[in-house]
Amino acid sequence: MRRPPGGTAALLLLVGALLVVPAAGSAQAAGYRYWSFWEGDGGKNWTYATQGPSLVRPDDGAVQGFRFSVSEDSSDSAQPRRAPDFGAICAGTLAKDGLKRIALVIDPGTAADAPDGETPPVPRTACARVAPEASTAEALASVAKPLRYDSSAMLCAISGYPASGCGEQVGGDSGAPGSGGSAPATAADAGDAAGDPDGGGPSAGVLTGVGAVLLLGVAAVLQARRRR
Repeated sequence: MRRPPGGTAALLLLVGALLVVPAAGSAQAAGYRYWSFWEGDGGKNWTYATQGPSLVRPDDGAVQGFRFSVSEDSSDSAQPRRAPDFGAICAGTLAKDGLKRIALVIDPGTAADAPDGETPPVPRTACARVAPEASTAEALASVAKPLRYDSSAMLCAISGYPASGCGEQVGGDSGAPGSGGSAPATAADAGDAAGDPDGGGPSAGVLTGVGAVLLLGVAAVLQARRRR
């Protein structure tokens, strides 16, 4: 069996390399350690918030949740481990004219999510009684101080946990937890909807498509050579 000409062989190697890139990228996907922000859907389920807590101004009777965990983005972020049950959380806080009640679920996550040397506090709930125009961030500040934010207004700590760090990269190309990288634009900050932590660059789907096109080109070249 004849070996393909040098140019064709090089093209085949290029196609193989391109087809391997998506798999390699997936294996090195990075996670981020951060507080995610959730909203009760009026029933027993959580919905990942599309705005930061300083922009959301919940109505009386709303349930808002915060969960500390390691995740890549909103699609795999861990939910608070307690159901958003306003009646149970605010049962001991009476309604008061001129104020609204917001139920809060604060879940610091598990030991696996904690920064080195820190132990997550026990998950807890609180019922904030605040002014009608108050945001979720203001409701949280009324019951869970101290809060810590970074220079971009990302929520870094609730009730002092964790003591340091803010949205640090874990795994992927960081080499070790907390070394470099930046967190996705999550809903637990003062900004808008959650973003893509991967940033720019070609996606796996684009690279796979390029590889498929090149592969078809190689097949056509080989077919034409056989007909000569």
